[in-house]
Amino acid sequence: MLAICDDRQALHRPLTRLSGGRLAPNPEQPERIDLLKQGLSEAGVKVLAPLQHGGAAIASVHDADYLDFLQNGFAEWKKSPANGPEMRASVHPTVRMNRKPLDILGRTGYFHADASCVMLDGTWEAVRASANTAVDAMLRVLSGEDKDRAYALCRPPGHHAYADKAGGFCYLNNTAIAAQLAAAQGLRVAIVDLDVHHGNGTQSIFYDRAEVLTLSVHGDPAYLYPFYSGYADEEGEGAGLGFNRNFPVSLMSDSRTYLAAVESACEAASNFAPDVVIVALGLDASASDPFACMNVHDDGFKHMGKLLSGLARKTLVVQEGGYPSPSLPTLLANFLTGFMA
Repeated sequence: MLAICDDRQALHRPLTRLSGGRLAPNPEQPERIDLLKQGLSEAGVKVLAPLQHGGAAIASVHDADYLDFLQNGFAEWKKSPANGPEMRASVHPTVRMNRKPLDILGRTGYFHADASCVMLDGTWEAVRASANTAVDAMLRVLSGEDKDRAYALCRPPGHHAYADKAGGFCYLNNTAIAAQLAAAQGLRVAIVDLDVHHGNGTQSIFYDRAEVLTLSVHGDPAYLYPFYSGYADEEGEGAGLGFNRNFPVSLMSDSRTYLAAVESACEAASNFAPDVVIVALGLDASASDPFACMNVHDDGFKHMGKLLSGLARKTLVVQEGGYPSPSLPTLLANFLTGFMA
């Protein structure tokens, strides 16, 4: 198994996030890359830099106006001395207010689902490198390189990003971009999202499609971000009806409960008979994660890896959440050790 990582992902260094009405330090930091690389070393997985690919794969998922905003919005933001060092949304459109304005503050709210995705110098290059990492790793899997399996160390993460909106520390939806690459080749794709937060962006992108099955195991959104999606009765629509399934788990559940939901998701994936599996790997269900949403112990991630390996398909593992703690390297190493067993 190979790992792909682009060190330019470290160029995005957010300063703050809104937490409980206050500005707090942002945990989605470049140090995540170093900790995850430690985990790869512990698991004996070789790390390669990605080849550089064009923007076609990204443009196949994300709207052109949104991509232009990500690339050029911060430069416009900086032109006003009244604006702070981070570009952050403070207004958002509602159901009956959804026009796209010209003012940069208005467009910031238009293209952001929440206030967590600040933008700075280096953000675009980092998120572009993160998406390119997923593209390169997916192409290697599809070509049959290294036993049809790869791990994409993507940071910033992606599964909360919509086709036209950033959210939840996510700007480009790396998992969806990789899935679309495979689907464009006529392959059936199953996405199994293990992050403790629902993969709302990924669900939205594929909600009306039948060739990509989206499965998400996560904390109950009645009490946890993203709050407004991730419920068990969301099953897709149109051609996609029946091809989206959510497995919400009560907050602070133990390993047995969370793994039972993962096993159900794997069973659904197996019944779909996919050609390709994409694992959106969040490590934030860990009891040691700073967000403290779930009580999955370290060995639980090894069992998760075994469950996903049991699907026996071409598989790409895309890194999503999991925040700096002394346990983070071990969590990744345990998952990959179980997956490669």
